[in-house]
Amino acid sequence: MNHRGPFPAHPPRRSRGWPGMHRRAVLAAGALALAGCAAGPDWRRPPAPAADRYTAGAAPSVTAAAGVPLGEAQRLVAGASPEAQWWRGLRSARLDALVEEALQASPTLEAASATLRQAQETLAARTGATVYPQADVAAGVQRQHINGAPLGQSGAERTFELYTATLGAAWDPDLAGGNRRTLEALAAQVEHQRYQLEASRLALAGNVASTAIVQAKWAAQLQAGEAIVAAQAGQVDITRRRLALGAASHEDLLALEAQLAQARAQLPALRGRLAQADHLLAVLLGRAPAEDATPRFALAEFGLPADLPLRLPSELVRRRPDIRASEALMHAANAQHGAALARLYPRITLSASLGSQALAGSALFGAGSMAWGLAGQLAQPLFQPGLPAEARAAEAGFEAAAANYRQTVLQALRGVADVLRALEHDAQALAAQADADAAAQASLASIRRRHELGVASYLQLLVAEQQAQQARLDLIATQAQRLLDSVALYQAMGGSALDGDG
Repeated sequence: MNHRGPFPAHPPRRSRGWPGMHRRAVLAAGALALAGCAAGPDWRRPPAPAADRYTAGAAPSVTAAAGVPLGEAQRLVAGASPEAQWWRGLRSARLDALVEEALQASPTLEAASATLRQAQETLAARTGATVYPQADVAAGVQRQHINGAPLGQSGAERTFELYTATLGAAWDPDLAGGNRRTLEALAAQVEHQRYQLEASRLALAGNVASTAIVQAKWAAQLQAGEAIVAAQAGQVDITRRRLALGAASHEDLLALEAQLAQARAQLPALRGRLAQADHLLAVLLGRAPAEDATPRFALAEFGLPADLPLRLPSELVRRRPDIRASEALMHAANAQHGAALARLYPRITLSASLGSQALAGSALFGAGSMAWGLAGQLAQPLFQPGLPAEARAAEAGFEAAAANYRQTVLQALRGVADVLRALEHDAQALAAQADADAAAQASLASIRRRHELGVASYLQLLVAEQQAQQARLDLIATQAQRLLDSVALYQAMGGSALDGDG
């Protein structure tokens, strides 16, 4: 099957079949032991994408500029990496403090950290149980009653106590490497959880920054809407007085009142969205929404980063925690396949015991009480049809993990491509929206003067006010979107906490 994509697919692999396994098993196991190998294919990191860009066409290195706040041009610096605290690029000291608070107080990060520790301790427990010989010490006493009659022996019945103390040890040489593959899988699971924790940290910082920006957007739009309502209410009052003087018609007043009612009807929705942003920000900070300490942000508090980092695709796959987490799962599946194959090979267990037995506690370690034993066992599966099926299932699990990894990489490349185009188009949109807002405000001021002089009609004034209102709301939304684009790019680049050689 041919795979198309930015990187070559791993070739399909097949586990060894059951026929002929019996005859070759002992020789193969001995060869593995002598060579220090483990069953199954060794792990190889998937190749990085060969592409040197994210979009079909070249993305601009500098975005368009607009003569309004948050309209500065931004430069994309190819090959650069984000700063460790990348959110400081938004130039808001209050946001910096909130992100740090969230990173310390988030239950999501607490859960991810505990899951990582669980994986680490599971690996340590399994390592201690399989790599090293196991030793146990036991001491006991039992009371026994012997009757020789069933054995054809004569004599009186006898009751006695038997005291024992034993030191036992056992070891599995792991000839086929099944234990080593299992530990390799567990180590990969630890890496997966570590990358999951990093991904959670990156997502949390991005969500706090994005929510603060969205909150500021709704607050600005609400403030603009309330100012528009106040202006329209004043216009209605003037029209009522003019109507009383006979200088305006009743239809003019009804039209203005209808427009005022429509403007007021938009305010509850804005207040609701602002409240939702407040609640989300509180939860991200580890607080209950009922707390009154959730801060409010304004767009004027933020600044656009002048330079934005742009990693190459080949570096991105070594840096993004979600990609590295998917790669770790692929590594774990590869090791699990090897562990399943190892169960088809012979297994040797060695054990030894040293102890003492006596009929009295005082004679437990006396002369003639010592006892010892050595044992070795070689076991080879003869008829266990489930074992080959387990190996095939593990191989299918690896193929699924490999496909999921490729999909994760593709989605990451698409995300970067989307945000690069968003940076370009939203910068252009802001420049155009700034011109539209300036034109709409100038037109409204002109028509108001003309209306006061009796030259412009109420219909013209209504249209001009509607256009100005919509232009201002669109301008605020576009300004906020440029900030959100910057946050999205930082997240798409994967932050800076991961070591690319890990």
